[in-house]
Amino acid sequence: MILRIDTTNNGFLEIALEKTGEIKRTRTKAHYNQAEKLLPAIEAVLKKNKVELKDVKKIKVRNRGGSFTSLRIGVVTANALAYALGIRIEGENGSKKIKGIEIVEPIYGKEPNITIKRIT
Repeated sequence: MILRIDTTNNGFLEIALEKTGEIKRTRTKAHYNQAEKLLPAIEAVLKKNKVELKDVKKIKVRNRGGSFTSLRIGVVTANALAYALGIRIEGENGSKKIKGIEIVEPIYGKEPNITIKRIT
């Protein structure tokens, strides 16, 4: 069982389960709320398909495109889940090992636009 995560669309997040070539996808409205909605959406997809988290053997995450924050939320969540479950993870360009831990790095299309508001 493969869990697929895509948070690159600011308006939606897409979670899919893949087993023996069959893919079951769900889209959840998440207009700039990916952080709050991602884990509950994963839980709902697993429950709907009568799958437990321990049945997931690999995570695939979309790690290119979308806004800086939405992309990062998906990649960080996928990395954390893969690490916690002790399973493989794969991005669009594979994965890499850092100090023995397999991770996927986000690929940003441009530098982030981070602003700081000074309080006076």
